[in-house]
Amino acid sequence: MPHLSDRVNQISESQTIAMARKSRELKAQGIDIISLSLGEPDFPTPQIIKDAAKKAIDENYSYYTHVSGYVELRADICEKFKRDNKINYVPEEIVVSTGAKQSIANVILCLINPGDEVIVPSPYWVSYIEILKLGGGIPVIIETSIESDFKLTPKQLQDAITPKTRMLMMSTPCNPTGTVYTKEELKALGEVVIKHEELYILSDEIYEHINFIGGHQSFAQFDFIKERVITINGVSKGFAMTGWRGGIMAAPKWIAQACDKMQGQFTSATSSITQKAMHQAMHLDFDTYIKPMRDAFLKRRDLVLELMNQIPGLKTNVPQGAFYVYPEVSYYFGKKYKNYTINNATDLTMFLLDEAHVALVPGAAFGSDTYIRFSYATSEKNLTEALRRMKEALAKLQ
Repeated sequence: MPHLSDRVNQISESQTIAMARKSRELKAQGIDIISLSLGEPDFPTPQIIKDAAKKAIDENYSYYTHVSGYVELRADICEKFKRDNKINYVPEEIVVSTGAKQSIANVILCLINPGDEVIVPSPYWVSYIEILKLGGGIPVIIETSIESDFKLTPKQLQDAITPKTRMLMMSTPCNPTGTVYTKEELKALGEVVIKHEELYILSDEIYEHINFIGGHQSFAQFDFIKERVITINGVSKGFAMTGWRGGIMAAPKWIAQACDKMQGQFTSATSSITQKAMHQAMHLDFDTYIKPMRDAFLKRRDLVLELMNQIPGLKTNVPQGAFYVYPEVSYYFGKKYKNYTINNATDLTMFLLDEAHVALVPGAAFGSDTYIRFSYATSEKNLTEALRRMKEALAKLQ
């Protein structure tokens, strides 16, 4: 009889990855599926980054590096934080990992003991809860709503804190809502956290460059809270480098040292070639290499919102970052078509996959099964066709 550990049995498969797999299976059967499930830019990695990687291969950068990454890369990451975020770090406070997901896992495994509580605003990225389960942490979910632009308020945060609370874990820009916190909003949350000794903030800022409101704001910019902030970033989203697996963590030195120790027993350093590519990415001119992609995402967002407004029952905020729309879909609950009965967003996503051949992710993956996540990281042609199909299929539900 197969025997798996309780550890792996208690976690769930990523629903974004599961839906992407289901889409590929249907495509293999010859079905024309438009997949809007994965959070992955459809742009190629900039050529200047690819050239840097090729050069690194030719120059034999093929040996182990320091677990936390090349010192010169970490120095350039520090320069990036100073230039873009007005935060001063030193290389000893930086750990480069195999993707931001590993960076987050390192932090949780280093700071969270079984029974520690971690506050997570909902909606949240799919892997937060599962990583917390692996670390023995207890997620304390705080519900937010469209009406508040899915933002956590200082009062909600204060009311959720107990003697067992160890961390606030959140993202800005947010996956799945596209919500972007202002400088004032982050400062107000920081002022709550600083009152509680040994309470830390894990700030996931992987979508930093896909921001439509004129500039990203980082939690660690505030000197009064900086020593309590762990900043997560990386190159996947802003530089179209998802497959390269390059994550960044910046934190006080003692946390960085702990993450280096943890990572040293799991993966050691990330790929030396990825690191050399990341080194080039830290120097890219925003207006030349990143802004065109950001502007394309903004244009797509506006297209999606315009077309969604033509479909009854889809209620959404106006996302100010990332590349997702997160509509509330309870209008369709209780409706039927043929053998389908829609009881929740999961039912609706399966209906749309089967009937419209559009792959989406149910909101259950992000904390509420009354929403669906719609990724617009694909062409305007695909988006227009996907929404046409959705409108046609949803009209069948009575």
